[in-house]
Amino acid sequence: MQMTRILVGLDGSAPGERALAHGKMLASLIGDCELILVYVIEWSPYEFHTPQELDERHKRREEELAQAHAHILEPARKATEAEGFKVETVVRHGDPVSILEELAVARGAAQIVIGRTGHRGMRERLFGGVSGKLIATASVPVTIIPETGADQ
Repeated sequence: MQMTRILVGLDGSAPGERALAHGKMLASLIGDCELILVYVIEWSPYEFHTPQELDERHKRREEELAQAHAHILEPARKATEAEGFKVETVVRHGDPVSILEELAVARGAAQIVIGRTGHRGMRERLFGGVSGKLIATASVPVTIIPETGADQ
């Protein structure tokens, strides 16, 4: 029997922390389960830049990946492993919806768990945020952890 995997999207927010707590609760209930902690830095490949701008952008991208790993994923991994859970971490640049879906499929995740944040601008109100788009397009079940009144 294959190990169950749950993909948890982290973003450094309180709803992201609650998503991790929910993922750990599910993993505890399942037993033989691995948590895949994912941080996605939004990054559009559709912008046009000069070669110099592309070089600077690549350096900035590498710095952002290292910072996300060091400040969000690594502390979450250490704390989660200390509680006895199996953990994998992934940090990527790109479209969060596409990356979460692709990783869930590639890793054979049974579920995606993410937190919903209340900071929605006009673009998200018109076109939908990550959670709405993920629910509409994901090929695996998605659990959205709601925000609490304290986060609004």
